[in-house]
Amino acid sequence: MAKFELKLPKMGESVAEATITNWLKEVGDTIEEDEAVLEIATDKVDSEVPSEVEGTLVEMLFGPDDVVKVGQTIAIIETDGDAPAAAPTTSSEDKEPASIQDAENRVTQAREAVVSQGFSSSDRFYSPLVKSIAKEENIGLEELESIQGTGKEARVTKKDILDFVENRGKTQTASQPVAANKASAEAKPAQPAAAPVSVNGEDEVIEMTRMGKMISHHMVNSVQTSAHVQSFIEVDVTKIWNWRKRVKDEFQRKEGEKITFTPIFMEAVAKAIKDFPMINIALDGDKIIKRKNINLGMAAALPNGDLIVPVIKNADRLNLVGMSKAVNDLAGRARNGKLKPDDTQGGTYTVTNVGTFGSIMGTPIINQPQVAILALGAIRKVPAVVETPDGDFIGIRYKMFLSHSYDHRVVNGALGGQFVQRVAQYLESFDDSRTV
Repeated sequence: MAKFELKLPKMGESVAEATITNWLKEVGDTIEEDEAVLEIATDKVDSEVPSEVEGTLVEMLFGPDDVVKVGQTIAIIETDGDAPAAAPTTSSEDKEPASIQDAENRVTQAREAVVSQGFSSSDRFYSPLVKSIAKEENIGLEELESIQGTGKEARVTKKDILDFVENRGKTQTASQPVAANKASAEAKPAQPAAAPVSVNGEDEVIEMTRMGKMISHHMVNSVQTSAHVQSFIEVDVTKIWNWRKRVKDEFQRKEGEKITFTPIFMEAVAKAIKDFPMINIALDGDKIIKRKNINLGMAAALPNGDLIVPVIKNADRLNLVGMSKAVNDLAGRARNGKLKPDDTQGGTYTVTNVGTFGSIMGTPIINQPQVAILALGAIRKVPAVVETPDGDFIGIRYKMFLSHSYDHRVVNGALGGQFVQRVAQYLESFDDSRTV
């Protein structure tokens, strides 16, 4: 019998660690090749870790809520192979639990330590690593809650809390003694407490999912951070509607992909960003970061109602076929829970399709740290005035609304309005004679 070391796989260039959220197998269970063994969460997305071999799970080296580095061994699987892999080298002091019960006992002890730190009263998700740093640096719950997270759904990352520690040390100078800082903090207005909610015997109390909590914090944080302003414009997409209807069967036959409206809209957005690069920025304090790459986030609803934003990298370099493949791939893997952490990172501008649910327009909330987001309304068949060289007449046209939310701290009304107008111009001037 051989022993195979199951390691945490590489999940993207910027992902160095993940938190174990749930073991799907127990010690003694048989595992098929490519079968999921455990679930993990990063600052961006939840995913599963499959086994590379067939065998029996004989040892679990970490428990739920433990943070594991990429490449680190997380489990031992016994196989029928002849050449056993090197067993993990752990001292008796560092030896990890070999069963779910042992792992849970250790996690319980860790949670008790966290409770004593006061973090249990928060609904915001903090990884064990962030909690550990907070404890070592004597960061209380109130300070921790004030940290603006840059991770997915505003989650506080290791970098966020280390930056906070560094900046906090700089503010406590000789000219600003600790006592003065404390008095200043006490002078700040307290956040209004949430109104109590009454519950009677007929009501059902449903616990928010972990992702739901992160989305909630991310949305509130965005509204509190950015000065949201909206611009709306109606677009005639009759040419696009008729073109897609004419070529969709041929497109699928030639490319093996369905052609939807989304890649056409994404193509127009990418072109408009190249025309107005100052919409493709982020704000870091008083500094504007102008993004070199155009990475379009594509908001997608999961089957449970939660929201996730996979990213089309370098969208401006894709032709319509490439864009269609990227859109279909990300949307399909989002629906099936197969996105990788790197799939949701690096977005510079986001597009959300509120028309999927029949809404004709919306006022989307900016996906921090970006500065703008575009909502696509439902395409409607409406009567409209059509201008021709021979005069105006009433005709049936396919139209939709574009709703553009932008951060008025750095994007003024002229830029915000001109950008969405340019998107509309690209859509209305769509070449309906193009081939697939």
